[in-house]
Amino acid sequence: MSDLLDDPTPGQNLPEFSVSEISGEIKRTLEGAFGRVRVKGEVGRVFRARSGHLYFDIKDDRNVLACTTWKGQVAALSVVPEEGMEVVVTGRLTAFGGQSKYNLNVDEVAVAGQGALMALLEQRKKQLAAEGLFAPERKKPLPYLPGIVGVVTSPSGAVIRDILHRLRDRFPRKVLIWPVAVQGANCAPEVARAIAGFNRLTPGGALPRPDLIIVARGGGSVEDLWGFNEEIVARAAAASDIPLISAVGHETDTTLIDYVADMRAPTPTAAAELAVPVRLELMAWADGMGARLSRAATLGITQRRQRLGDLGRALPRGEALLDSPRQRLDWLADRLPQALTHGVQRRRVQLSETAGGLRPSALRALLARRRDRLAAARLSLMPLSREIARGRDRIATLSQRLDAAQGTRLDRLRRQLEATDRLRETLSYKATLERGYAVVRAGDQLITGATAARTAAALEIEFHDGRVRALPEGGSEPDAPAAPRKAGRPKTPPPEQGSLF
Repeated sequence: MSDLLDDPTPGQNLPEFSVSEISGEIKRTLEGAFGRVRVKGEVGRVFRARSGHLYFDIKDDRNVLACTTWKGQVAALSVVPEEGMEVVVTGRLTAFGGQSKYNLNVDEVAVAGQGALMALLEQRKKQLAAEGLFAPERKKPLPYLPGIVGVVTSPSGAVIRDILHRLRDRFPRKVLIWPVAVQGANCAPEVARAIAGFNRLTPGGALPRPDLIIVARGGGSVEDLWGFNEEIVARAAAASDIPLISAVGHETDTTLIDYVADMRAPTPTAAAELAVPVRLELMAWADGMGARLSRAATLGITQRRQRLGDLGRALPRGEALLDSPRQRLDWLADRLPQALTHGVQRRRVQLSETAGGLRPSALRALLARRRDRLAAARLSLMPLSREIARGRDRIATLSQRLDAAQGTRLDRLRRQLEATDRLRETLSYKATLERGYAVVRAGDQLITGATAARTAAALEIEFHDGRVRALPEGGSEPDAPAAPRKAGRPKTPPPEQGSLF
């Protein structure tokens, strides 16, 4: 190659190279002269091919350097370059003869100063805050006792062991672990896919959906935690329907997911404490509440029993409540026969008075007299003949209506009288005699008991068809001669009279 750089002597023929040979010589010279270099600049165009390779530009105010990161190298990048970011890239310069271009094969990307990284973080924070992703009203409350806890973290770190140990001490729960990379270029997309994947699970399915998600990682530098500052992670956490706890880094570390999550825990262990209560404390609280409930129920029953007893003592006895109605019933029962009798008599008088004023013979005599007067007036008042004829017709009509009304009224009064008389007969004691009963008297005194009957001199028994006289047991008719005894025959005692009561 050094011979090519020497000036040829005049007239000497220059060696000939093929295109591939000269391109290969240039590539070897470029790679040998520079080797591995670090370049600082601003990220320009960024393009990720379908094959997984990453193509981007590093530029300053005058020149542009094309950079390439192969698919196998992308996963090792701690920071994924974005347009406008000021970075320091490390790699090897190489040439691509197919297009006569050179570029930098980048295998490490670092932000050019923490100030630039923080400025980028503040820019993203303002953008997401303006969209309302940090609003307190959109944050969901954590379940008091989740049945299943989903954990998004690295399965090989100490974080998952701390979370499982803390859950086991406080309140054992079922845990689903979604393994992800917690730093590097694959961190952000894997964490976002894990959050979305938990939300797509079916509740109660073969792989049940968790009731709470914990996104956890241990402490580290800003570059190590940068995956949790990516916009894709923040939006995945905001779109989660499952309450989410962010436990990234230590207490002083703050990432973008902390602002979007429903709850931020200073450490992964603290996230486990926020996720579940202490089982022993919960059991003690439940026992205390049960004891308070039992005491309250017992006290309430005692107070109500005492109140019921007080009210019961203030109430009158059932017999006392019935005394007044029973007395009123007896008084009405005594007045009922008199009231019925007086009512029947009063109605009989009214019926007689009404029937006397409505006799058909008196009405006919009145009509005959008026008819005679009308006949006499017809001779002297011929012009009024028509009026008289019409009056006669009206009188005839009224007479017919009066006869019909009188007959109807008399029939109704007759039926009422008959019904009242039947009621009187029903209430009379004579109807009782027809059913086989009898009334016993001693003179004018009514006998109602056997003692009074034995002490009476003579008895009179009234049946429905007449009265008979009788002697009480052991008595004798006054002034009656004694009957002679027949000799030779024993005296047969008369049959016992018996008591009618």
